[in-house]
Amino acid sequence: MSQQKKIIGPTYEEMLHPWKIPSEIRQKAIEMKEKDPLDPINLFNISWRDENDQIRMYVLPEAITGVETPIVVFFAKDFPTGSHKVGATYSVLVEKVVRDEVDPFVHTLIWPSTGNYGIGGAWVGCRMGFDSIVILPEEMSQERFEIIRSYGAKVIATPGCESNVKEIYDKSKELYAQNPEKIRILNQFSEFGNYRFHYFVTGNTMLEAAEELAKRGIGRGKISAIVAGVGSAGTIACGDRVKEVTPDTKVVALEPIQCPTLSLNGYGGHDIQGIGDKHVTWIHHVTNMDAVVAVDDVDSKKGLQLFTDEVGKEYMSKLGLSGEDVEKIASIFGISGVANVIGAIKMVKYYGLGKDDLVFTIATDNIDRYHSVMKDLTEKYGKMDLCEAKNRHERIFLKAGTDWIFEGTRDMKMRWHNLKYYTWVEQQGKTVEELNAQLTEEYWNEQKEMVYETDKLIKEYRES
Repeated sequence: MSQQKKIIGPTYEEMLHPWKIPSEIRQKAIEMKEKDPLDPINLFNISWRDENDQIRMYVLPEAITGVETPIVVFFAKDFPTGSHKVGATYSVLVEKVVRDEVDPFVHTLIWPSTGNYGIGGAWVGCRMGFDSIVILPEEMSQERFEIIRSYGAKVIATPGCESNVKEIYDKSKELYAQNPEKIRILNQFSEFGNYRFHYFVTGNTMLEAAEELAKRGIGRGKISAIVAGVGSAGTIACGDRVKEVTPDTKVVALEPIQCPTLSLNGYGGHDIQGIGDKHVTWIHHVTNMDAVVAVDDVDSKKGLQLFTDEVGKEYMSKLGLSGEDVEKIASIFGISGVANVIGAIKMVKYYGLGKDDLVFTIATDNIDRYHSVMKDLTEKYGKMDLCEAKNRHERIFLKAGTDWIFEGTRDMKMRWHNLKYYTWVEQQGKTVEELNAQLTEEYWNEQKEMVYETDKLIKEYRES
């Protein structure tokens, strides 16, 4: 490996608590966030907390959700790439850099993705000095391809849509076979740096958020449920940390009804970009889940248009929302975020939660990534007017029912686990012994412990 100094950024602890970053570095990072978003110092802006150390979260108004249970949205639009996936990509890469498994002076990185992970990989990989290639399905939004190229990475489009992940894997293997000495594949679906970022950073931030909200008279300091759409299943790892503190917290995975893999061992194409990848990922701790909820992709897109279109904003104002709330809602959601809200409402009703409960969910990105999708929606269904806005709000949100919910019984959890065999053992080279090991908590505890080892190695590297 090269002896030249490599670029690295924060520890896991510094991403959780950015005030622990050396003050000179942090101030420079805050300054460069607007001045030069492509400067590598922005690696130190990867956090759920803003420059004032406030958690980026928003409690949805009851007028929108129709339920008295506070639904708390962690929104990721202010991360360096506009999505929290940048945290996962950084964690995956930095873990390998400090262990001398990859070298920017030697290796080219392959980032298999259906969207935001590829965007994150393009940004992080190029900021850390690596040549990066993103593999992305051709039917993803045009904005995704443009952003990846703007960060300095190459992008290869593979056939299909969000759920066509095997095609991504196949292309990655093809590139590796052409130059195994140079190519390194950083697969979000199997790399545990993705899991560790969300277990430690997202999970602990959620616990701290619940305490902060209790001081404001919202909830009692305990998270009753977490609802998160699963693509790589990195985000839902936050539930593993929360359950260590409150074991009765319900952890609920969300997927599209058009591709109900966990729900019904199903398959199919859909357009909730970022989730529903037609397989159970290697890093998904399925035996720690309590349920799966499925939502419609068209409802998710129509809901996003309701939140972001000028007519939708006018309708929300008529509900009594302040201008500030209307603009906040319009700015923090993408398609999967709206899907998560629908799922959260469904689970509030299913579990019979009340005003003192808290449900947490995620808005992974925002409307900036979906203007082309909204344009296509208008062309297909016509321009939304106030009557249609009211209809969408009532049907999609206020009348969200308790259908398409599957509880995590012991037998159901084994089905979720067993589904990993077909992707990971038959296709991706894992062994049956490795798969069976995932049924033990020791396996997952070992993954969690690597956070502290990695932080030690990052500090040692920065001091060397």
